[in-house]
Amino acid sequence: MTRYLLKRILMLIPLMVGITLITFSVVHLAPGEPVEMQMAMNPKVGKEARERLRKFYGLDKPLHEQYFTWVGKLARLDLGRSFSSDNRPVKDKITERLPITLSLNIIALVLEFGLAIPIGILAATHRDTWLDKGITVFVFVGFAVPTFWLALLLMYLFGVRLNWLPISGLHTLGSDSYGFVRYVGDMAKHLCMPILVASFGSLAGLSRYMRSSMLNVIGQDYITTARAKGLSERVVIYKHALRNALLPLITQAGLAIPGLIGGSVIFETIYAIPGMGQLFYQAVMARDYPVVMGIVIIGALLTLIGNLVADVCYALADPRIREGRGAQ
Repeated sequence: MTRYLLKRILMLIPLMVGITLITFSVVHLAPGEPVEMQMAMNPKVGKEARERLRKFYGLDKPLHEQYFTWVGKLARLDLGRSFSSDNRPVKDKITERLPITLSLNIIALVLEFGLAIPIGILAATHRDTWLDKGITVFVFVGFAVPTFWLALLLMYLFGVRLNWLPISGLHTLGSDSYGFVRYVGDMAKHLCMPILVASFGSLAGLSRYMRSSMLNVIGQDYITTARAKGLSERVVIYKHALRNALLPLITQAGLAIPGLIGGSVIFETIYAIPGMGQLFYQAVMARDYPVVMGIVIIGALLTLIGNLVADVCYALADPRIREGRGAQ
């Protein structure tokens, strides 16, 4: 097991190098440069001023030189400075927004798995009943509804028509003067719709995975043996079947880690939440290469860590996997 983990950790290094090389090339091949985006609204700016700005950003150098310069800074944990007008360090811009995105998505992730597991178990244990069919309809609706459309629909219904929830931001203007309880309640009202949007589509998919996995486990011989011994159905399902049925969801949990950033772009932009997703969208629109690369690298690192965590959880949950890998 230890040898396997060390091998996987060492493999992360060439993978990260490959990801940075491909991403850096693709980002710079996109049409439009930061200088063009900044000067588009000021046609009086001359060619010399544009060239000075390109030189200031290092865009006058060949692409491979720009890449090695950026990698050299990355090796020192320096993500560079933003191309925006504030010219702030990318690390500072990401650091101030990362807690918001992580908090939102961790809450959504807990909600997804907390609801998907019991929903999947109910669908599997009541197979082909009206309950199972109702859950199936919910799953297909969850897969079919676009996230951005759902976000706009909720804004119109609960924010405009019913006026129950605020439609943007994290706090009401002037909420700094609120007491603690009122302040937390105000934030909770602002987060209701974004969290619902973030968790709805994944909840449908996870519950379907759970149903399929549980049906597969319930049909195994050891479950039949457990029932033949006179164990209650609750013990059979929740003690014997559930542990093995959770294995596919462990993979989904590992893959959900990078979604903590990538999945936030849509709902953070629509609901004007100052998180990583909104920052990424603004950076792409402005061709702010350092910010885009910084967020992409964090997402890639989370993806690799997520896959590693999923493998470790698999080995911990299933002794057969642990023994098989330990023999390598």
